[in-house]
This record gives sequence, structure tokens and C-alpha cells, in this order.
Amino acid sequence: MARFRLLDIAHGRSGDKGNHANIAIIAYTEADFAWLQQHLTAEVVERYFAPLQPSRVERYEVPNLRAFNFVLYNVLAGGASRSLRSDTQGKALALALLQMELDRA
Repeated sequence: MARFRLLDIAHGRSGDKGNHANIAIIAYTEADFAWLQQHLTAEVVERYFAPLQPSRVERYEVPNLRAFNFVLYNVLAGGASRSLRSDTQGKALALALLQMELDRA
């Protein structure tokens, strides 16, 4: 089994919508997108970000861009104007997710 990081097969962007965060993950190839469809689920992302205590995570597919958009609800401690966190707009969350280690058989 080969271990790798998500950033080896995808890139990403993230930002905020009030108290919620959006994370876009874009696969480099069609094969990587197909693999991610099966393995990068909303449940996997929710477990990865468990320390932020999202109330729920939803995944939206954008196949023509080989992309996924994850919405993490209630993870920004009130959002940009209310939070005391250093990343009040969730701009670093994509980079954090891209560090996730995965196994491929």
C-alpha cells in the first residue's frame, strides 16, 4: 500500500461564508478525480477536521472541473468579524486538508 498526501494528486482553495468554510479540492487528472470520488468523502473530511467541531460537512461534486467543494458548517468561531482565531476566514483550511495522508493500494 502506498502512502501519499492529498497535495500529491490535487490542489485547493478555501474561504468563508460567515461562520462556515468552503474548501475546494481540484484533482490534477481524471484518474485522481475518480479515485477521490470514492475515498475523499464528506465523512472523511469531517473526521479530519474534528478538532474544529463542524456541525456537519457536505460535499458537492463539480466533475467538469475535476473538483469537489466541501462546506464545513460552524467551524470559524463566529466568522471574520467575530472570531478571535488567527484564520478567521478559513483561508488556510485547504492547505491543511491537502496535508492529509491517504493510502492507495
